[in-house]
Amino acid sequence: QVQLVESGGGTVQAGGSLRLACVASGTAGAIITMAWYRQPPGNERDLVASITSTGSTNYADSVKGRFTISRDKAENTVDLQMNSLKPEDAAVYYCKMTNFFRGGIYNYWGQGTQVTVAS
Repeated sequence: QVQLVESGGGTVQAGGSLRLACVASGTAGAIITMAWYRQPPGNERDLVASITSTGSTNYADSVKGRFTISRDKAENTVDLQMNSLKPEDAAVYYCKMTNFFRGGIYNYWGQGTQVTVAS
């Protein structure tokens, strides 16, 4: 059974930093992409950053230059380093894994971790 567990959320002052971590367990097949999404209260869940199996990264315009996604393939982990945090970065952050297994593509989500940015 695939499980994603996020950690590292919390409360930080504007301008501060947080590092989120996500560990995937129970995986089979090949991980195609790992990503971070966020969902502010009353809003949709949007992509923050993603990283492919080859290391290609993609960022939302709002976080470019401030956030960095990284991945440890051997450990099946993906981190999100968040610097220069702004109040608008506050949200529940979710880890997502896209996996290829036995001819099918599957998406898995973590339970989310809260990030609060105090102004």
